[in-house]
Amino acid sequence: MSLFHEHKKLFSLATILFGTLTLFVAVLPSQYNQENNAPLYGSIPLTKEQEAGRQIYIREGCVGCHSQQVRNVDMDKTWGDRPGIAADYALSTRKSIWQNAGTLMGTERTGPDLTNIGVRQPSQDWHLVHLYNPRTVMPQSIMAPYPWLFEIKSKAEKGDIKVNVPSEFMHGKIGDVVATEEALNLVAYLQSLKQVKLPDGTPNPDFLYKKEKKETDDTTGAGAKELDGAELYAAQCMSCHQQNGEGLKGAFPPLKGSKIVLDDNPEIMVGIIMNGYDAREDYGVMPAVGTNGNLKAEEVAAIMNHEKTSWGNTAKKVTPEQVQKLMDLAKLSAPKQ
Repeated sequence: MSLFHEHKKLFSLATILFGTLTLFVAVLPSQYNQENNAPLYGSIPLTKEQEAGRQIYIREGCVGCHSQQVRNVDMDKTWGDRPGIAADYALSTRKSIWQNAGTLMGTERTGPDLTNIGVRQPSQDWHLVHLYNPRTVMPQSIMAPYPWLFEIKSKAEKGDIKVNVPSEFMHGKIGDVVATEEALNLVAYLQSLKQVKLPDGTPNPDFLYKKEKKETDDTTGAGAKELDGAELYAAQCMSCHQQNGEGLKGAFPPLKGSKIVLDDNPEIMVGIIMNGYDAREDYGVMPAVGTNGNLKAEEVAAIMNHEKTSWGNTAKKVTPEQVQKLMDLAKLSAPKQ
């Protein structure tokens, strides 16, 4: 065939062929998905600061170690309440003609998944300390520190966001650690990462390959099996207050020997867990762990009992019934949003 000897015609035909394939295989399906996909009800677009933080997240290569996708397998339950769906990424639109939408789903989990990190860890103070030196709050962490997102000043000025970093984690520097605008924007983006609930009546996608739990006959005992307070503490509290309950000096208060923990009247302790706490200049703001995590009275009681009887603490235990009554009071006294 003479066509194979006329390179201009051959290349023109190849260009038309691949152009047609691209149109029907990539462009038109993508356009269809764009027009027939919408964010979930309750999804909130990123603010200017959060979008700036997203760009820093991309710039610093966070996507190389952290994913933002909850797969539909049982082992991913720890990262979200349900598997991810396409609508979760509908707000990730193209930012410019040169920049793709960039859902930042990731392909590797050297670090934990961040799909729901805004719920799991809503504390700005924790994120800032963690970014400056991850070993401060997680001794076993292999994450790189990001000290260039902070300034070291001889003394923090009015309006500065001071980061309470213990001296041994200061990278050999002396002074007050102050968060830059970039650090604050990055944290704002991380705090925005929250899995949106599906609309009422919409069935949750199932997690596959569920582990079957053997049920034991507990009818002869004194009721239902008590929840594992140590496990709940590890999931909800340990990142700040540490495994030994001693907290971090200048960052997070200790629970070991705490007057609030040792108090036989649990009202203040329940109120702090459900509504958060911001009354100490020496420490960061504690988020409303119980409310943010939708913890039940049984779970809150288990956490409290673990704290009241660990690290040398010998306080009176609480019951779920006591906690439920105080949780109802805490809801009434919570500040209106």
